[in-house]
Amino acid sequence: MAAEDRTRTVRTLLDAVRADGRTALTAPEGKVIADAYGIPVPGEELARDVEEAVAYAARFGGPVVMKIVSPDILHKTDAGGVVVGVEGAADVRAAFHRIVAAARAYDAAARVEGVQIQELLPQGREVIVGAVTDPAFGKVVAFGLGGVLVEVFKDVTFRLAPVDADEALSMLDSIRSAEILRGVRGQAGVDRCALAEQIRRVSQLVADFPEIAEVDLNPVIATASGAVAADIRVILSDSPAKERRRYTRAEILTSMRRLMRPGSVAVIGASDAPGKIGNSVMRNLVDGGFAGDIHPVNPRADDILGRKAYKSVTDVPGEVDVAVFAIPARFVAAALEEVGRKRIPNAVLIPSGFAETGEHALQDEIVAIAERYGVRLLGPNIYGYYSTWQDLCATFCTPYDVKGGVALTSQSGGIGMAVLGFARTTKTGVSAIVGLGNKADLDEDDLLTWFGEDPHTDCIAMHLEDLKDGRAFVEAARATVPRKPVVVLKAGRTAAGARAAGSHTGALAGDDAVYDDILRQAGVIRAPGLKDMLEYARGLPVLPAPAGDNVVIITGAGGSGVLLSDAVTDNGLSLMEIPPDLDAAFRKFIPPFGAAGNPVDITGGEPPSTYEATIRLGLEDPRVHALVLGYWHTVVTPPMVFAELTARVVREFRERGVDKPVVASLAGDVEVEEACRYLYERGVVAYPYTTEMPVAVLGAKYRWARAAGLLGGGS
Repeated sequence: MAAEDRTRTVRTLLDAVRADGRTALTAPEGKVIADAYGIPVPGEELARDVEEAVAYAARFGGPVVMKIVSPDILHKTDAGGVVVGVEGAADVRAAFHRIVAAARAYDAAARVEGVQIQELLPQGREVIVGAVTDPAFGKVVAFGLGGVLVEVFKDVTFRLAPVDADEALSMLDSIRSAEILRGVRGQAGVDRCALAEQIRRVSQLVADFPEIAEVDLNPVIATASGAVAADIRVILSDSPAKERRRYTRAEILTSMRRLMRPGSVAVIGASDAPGKIGNSVMRNLVDGGFAGDIHPVNPRADDILGRKAYKSVTDVPGEVDVAVFAIPARFVAAALEEVGRKRIPNAVLIPSGFAETGEHALQDEIVAIAERYGVRLLGPNIYGYYSTWQDLCATFCTPYDVKGGVALTSQSGGIGMAVLGFARTTKTGVSAIVGLGNKADLDEDDLLTWFGEDPHTDCIAMHLEDLKDGRAFVEAARATVPRKPVVVLKAGRTAAGARAAGSHTGALAGDDAVYDDILRQAGVIRAPGLKDMLEYARGLPVLPAPAGDNVVIITGAGGSGVLLSDAVTDNGLSLMEIPPDLDAAFRKFIPPFGAAGNPVDITGGEPPSTYEATIRLGLEDPRVHALVLGYWHTVVTPPMVFAELTARVVREFRERGVDKPVVASLAGDVEVEEACRYLYERGVVAYPYTTEMPVAVLGAKYRWARAAGLLGGGS
């Protein structure tokens, strides 16, 4: 069917369903959509009485499936409205009456239009193809194992809709049971192209018609010769989605540049009184050494911290780049009007008392004011922000001034302070720390767009509870990841699947399941916890990108070697199969009771020279792409001796142009802590008392390298 005819057919049908006051389509209506989009379905007819049922069943000439057709019964199986494998006139009559009676018992008021008579499909793999409207990402297409146990196994993967043919094919390999589709135990594999085409067509359907909230093809019977949807369910949304105001990349960069590199800042609610937020913000700006103009605004003061105070922000002379609000929520709207009239492009809203406390109308009011004047809002309900390269500390929290390449953001104030403490303790230099709070306007995609271009930022780490516009975030991530790693800690995993859904796909598409797949597709590194996010952000800029997949473990303790091997596997890395010549070279330095292979176990009693010789071998051989070192504290090779020789050898090879990622796990007494700090400062990611964390950081580096296209295999 031509695209224009297809669209007209479906539009006419959906309008009729809406006019009937319904959101769920019947099976025959679903078939109209399937036919329009070229989605193969079995032969079927709608029998309005018993005799029609008998006649239609005879026409198919074999066993049939009989299903209740009612616009008021969404889940036919639950209502006892499905009978499979019916054959012969007598059985068809009996099944017809049984189905109708069951439907009446299930819902006496339900309208029954008849019984669908459908040819019984041959046996094959049962899969599900569907689509759902995700709150963050919009239209999302799903694929997984299907049938009656689909919500038990939950083996499903998601992509943003629409997808092209290649992306649809990739979905077949993204489920845990992918091998089943290729054929196992002598059984033929499925027609992958036919199945991928089903996915593509469903994704195009929901992209073409945004009012379609959910689609289920379940089960799709996939065989070696095709894929046919045995059942199709389509549900419309109750109301149109609210459109978010979108800004162009140029607009985002223009406003963010003035926010992160301001020449002047006004503090609305500035105060001389210690203990007040307005005083803390002023002190941090002044004491932090911000070189731009700082303008306190307070109608009851003439001078604050030695600076002239203004009754209103409109009285401040010249241009102002940022207005920081330190006043109660009820006064924000009026002050924001003045900020708008002053043509200040950015408002940083520290106050709480908006949507997070149920005051949605108040938050909507300030958003409307900001949009009217073109002011971008950061917050409300935030701790403020730090832009270290500008010596800017616009916050009421503790100051931080260690400059570096990591940009950190958080939706929560408490998490923001954990970020601050970690950065200080580990001496992690940051380019910015930004609070997002309620995200009334500015959110992660705005910040990611900026940090992707910021020359001071090498790595971005973000804590988030949700995304307002998942598609905008994915777009920004895809533009950033080829140049810089993006690490995300997504909170709220346990809430997955909590919302009510009208289809199997909707039930499967819990927040976390969709986030996990789509963030991975965007090349984002997802951290399992706060500590992991911070360690990834700290370590990724330190490690060079690997040139290949071959990881070699060199350890002084067999037990550590086993645990390090487990960690390598857990993080999706590949232990190198040591070739004979390299194995022989390692054996020259290993005592008879040690073990070559991978891990290379040099044993704990060896002198520093053995550590140095084996590390040199790993760095010299171009077939080795990354080293994992396991150190065991002994008097023969003390911790700092190990740290100094390792750092020296790594530096020597880097000076020769051989720059491989090297991580280390140090087990021993407290001296290993100082040794780890020494190594980290010299480009070796090292941790005491853990075999998991150094390998996890290496694994994160590998995931970024794949997403950035530096290694094969995709993200």
